[in-house]
Amino acid sequence: MENLYERNGLVFWNEDEIRVRETFVSMLVADLTSCLKAQNRAFEVFRCEAPVLTPRELVNPNYSSEQMYVVGDLTLRPETTMGSYAWARHLLNPHNERKVRLPFVVWQHGKSFRREQDQPTKFMRLKEFYQLELQILYAPNTSNDYSVAVIPRVEKTLSKLLGRCRIEPSDRLPDYAEWTKDVILEATDMEVCSISKRKDFEGATVLEVAVGTDRCVFNFAREV
Repeated sequence: MENLYERNGLVFWNEDEIRVRETFVSMLVADLTSCLKAQNRAFEVFRCEAPVLTPRELVNPNYSSEQMYVVGDLTLRPETTMGSYAWARHLLNPHNERKVRLPFVVWQHGKSFRREQDQPTKFMRLKEFYQLELQILYAPNTSNDYSVAVIPRVEKTLSKLLGRCRIEPSDRLPDYAEWTKDVILEATDMEVCSISKRKDFEGATVLEVAVGTDRCVFNFAREV
């Protein structure tokens, strides 16, 4: 990881680091898929790739214009959720030839952009960064609380990859979430993942797993 532009929050990644990131994505998605299917074999898993440029009106109002890179009525997305939600609504459209029903997962791995304060790279408050986000959608009246299995599974997987992690309540609770819990890498006290029970998708409950894969690569390289 090199700061060749000599600007805080902008980094270059080499081939080995890119390969590590891709491996992390594959392992995390496979592990969570296995976890969910063990609880309910009806789960389907869909990957999509939404445009980075996103209509401003679709972005959660928690993000102000001062926090984003806005171009007219579009913005560089601050997270991938809006695109995953659009794809989930597309999948649920009853007019589609293929009928998709809850429960299912929509996931993306791609870049997001935020106007972070200038800080040294070691704090990993990047202005341009990769996110792995899995939106786990299921019926609101489902009796199974999937978070009971998902949270420790994510913590266990990240601990295997990075070193001992812990789960703690987030110090911030966005208005779209009933609760948010963070996965913290103990060696650096850095948040590498957040897990939220969201309440902003009509007709479904959403359990969101959001992994900062750049932070994972940074900490993996530190251990190596």
